[in-house]
Amino acid sequence: MRLQKKPVSWRCAALLALASCLTAASARADQNYSQQVFFDNSLSPASYFYSSGRASAPSTLRLIDGKIPVETSTFISGPNALELRWVSAPAGGWSAEVNLYKWRNRTLEFPGANLWLWIYAPGAMRAKDLPRLAMRDTEGDFSSPLAIGAYTRDLPAGRWLRVRIPLADFKTASVHALEAHRLSTLVFVQGVADNVSHTLFLDDIRIEDDPAAHETAPPSPRDVAAKGYERHIDITWEPVHDPNLAQYVIYRSENGGPFRPIGVQRPGVNRFCDYTGNPHMSASYQVTARTASLLESAPSAASAASTNPMTDDQLLTMVQEASFRYYWEADEPHSGMTRENTPGNDDIVAMGASGFGVMAIMVGTERGFITRQQAIGRLQKITNFLEHADRFHGAWPHFLNGETGRVLPVFGMYDNGADLVETAFMMEGLLAARQYFKNDGQPGRELYDHITQLWQSVDWNWFRATPKRDALYWHWSPDYSFYIANRLTGWNEVMITYLEAIASPTHPIPAGDYYSGWAGEGVSNHYANGKSYFDITLPVGSGTGGPLFFTDYSFMGLNPREFHDRFIDYFDQNRSQTRINQAYCIHNPNHWKGYGADTWGLTAVDGPHGYVPYEPTADLDDGTIAPTGAISAMPYTPDASMTALKHFYRDLGAQVWGIYGFRDAFNLQQNWYSGITMGLNQAPMAVMIENYRTGLIWREFMANPEVPAMLKRIESLPGQP
Repeated sequence: MRLQKKPVSWRCAALLALASCLTAASARADQNYSQQVFFDNSLSPASYFYSSGRASAPSTLRLIDGKIPVETSTFISGPNALELRWVSAPAGGWSAEVNLYKWRNRTLEFPGANLWLWIYAPGAMRAKDLPRLAMRDTEGDFSSPLAIGAYTRDLPAGRWLRVRIPLADFKTASVHALEAHRLSTLVFVQGVADNVSHTLFLDDIRIEDDPAAHETAPPSPRDVAAKGYERHIDITWEPVHDPNLAQYVIYRSENGGPFRPIGVQRPGVNRFCDYTGNPHMSASYQVTARTASLLESAPSAASAASTNPMTDDQLLTMVQEASFRYYWEADEPHSGMTRENTPGNDDIVAMGASGFGVMAIMVGTERGFITRQQAIGRLQKITNFLEHADRFHGAWPHFLNGETGRVLPVFGMYDNGADLVETAFMMEGLLAARQYFKNDGQPGRELYDHITQLWQSVDWNWFRATPKRDALYWHWSPDYSFYIANRLTGWNEVMITYLEAIASPTHPIPAGDYYSGWAGEGVSNHYANGKSYFDITLPVGSGTGGPLFFTDYSFMGLNPREFHDRFIDYFDQNRSQTRINQAYCIHNPNHWKGYGADTWGLTAVDGPHGYVPYEPTADLDDGTIAPTGAISAMPYTPDASMTALKHFYRDLGAQVWGIYGFRDAFNLQQNWYSGITMGLNQAPMAVMIENYRTGLIWREFMANPEVPAMLKRIESLPGQP
């Protein structure tokens, strides 16, 4: 299930020692980062994706593919800064825009009083030769340009200076009043027409109040530890608690040489990934803590690690471990639930992503990343939260406030109640965990009983909304009833909702609803397909099958090898859809950069311009690949998925691999790389790799006595093969 509401067819142990400190970060860390930092670095190499520029002759402005270039040797917030290189000529003009990265659920308001930016001139520059600066707010209203030179002195060569411009100085030039605190775009504009080539670096742009009168450097980070993998080294540390902390700075030393800064990390995240690309490298690391005005702590004690070549099996474990960390380290601290995305809104926890996270925690337990006691403790926290959170006829909302347990209507006023599909995804994880931990003494038995109570209290039958009562409906609101009227009809990700509703021991729906509702018999739903694409027959689904998340959301727990209906064996269905997805990317009808046998995986994800249910069709393919698509297909296409995994990690590297494993998505055609991690995307990789390796989650979910009994009821219906 995806964050944008669409019709159903588109809806889409070093670690053990550090566990307590890694989860002790400030609960407001991402929120503060979102409301303070306008720019700190570019994920895209060469140029900054969220920028643009234009010059009118005879003035010039250096751009790369129409965007502002990135400088990688001189910076404040490593590993890069922005480069402005211009010639301001009489009768000419130029402008360069730096736009805010408006990631999902970002709070678009900066409460600080001042715009702060660090500037650096490689050669001396007079203040009057600096550009002018205007701003635009989220509504498109804009200011008159200010002369940056009015806020700074002449710039010496080779020295960073911090410029402070009060937001109140930006006066509206628009029809409506400028809302400077809702800053969306900074526009650098030609200043004095001196007809001279100038270069200026920009970095660490923030909106903050004045620093405290007696601001001091934060304390040094402690317990720094480095761990090497094949082509990257993870660095972790104990969090620093200081109200003035703006960044951690990571330093690296190679071959006994000096420590040099290689990157920064935001407060609340106590892990950094140094992707070196070298499988034969040793390095030492130190971490400092600093304020926005660069008052910096003494460096931590050093920690050393080495990279080393890894086998396929080791690479799979590496991906599972990194993906699992999102659910263990970045959880919402009051509830233990999974945040929808990070960076993002600290308070928003997602029900389905949290259910997937429960299964990821099982993987982490099985692989020894955490102990069984730790896992049970976290699940007890989650189930206690769920027991007291808002519920509607036993079903939870899509989003809750992680601190209060109250519904968050992220999709608008009509979505302020139950979300049955999200509830089904949560139950999928809980039912698997119920079996996995049931023999772990009294804590395991208590967890079993608690999950059973939650499971039995979901009134699935309530969601058969129409008088005909032949199908389930997605949403119910205490104020607007079934206003959204989203009928659950496949082929898509929601099959598990019907299966759990039929399996319910207390509020079941008839098994026949599987065909009248899910398969949509009688409502002109073309469930059966039977056509061939790239010489691969697709048994069910419309067109080429849809996004790849159709093949894993319901099948993280449900073993497709053990379920068939009158249409198809579902392992064959999922394998065919996956093979078509890869074949389409090899064929590459739109001629996107990078597509091929090792770069595939079209699925619903946030792309360069927002959410799209990407699939193998020309209309729903803009060059965006989601690693979770190919890697979560590991049980169906192990060789092709492993080829993609190696390519993503070894060849695309630093732009695609981060602290929680593979980033959400990338687009080589547009030189774009996602800067967020999504709760819906990391767990399927960890879980489906485990299902490929051992069948763990499949085995535990299918061991629930209600599940095989439900499958028998469906398979005994008339018309079965």
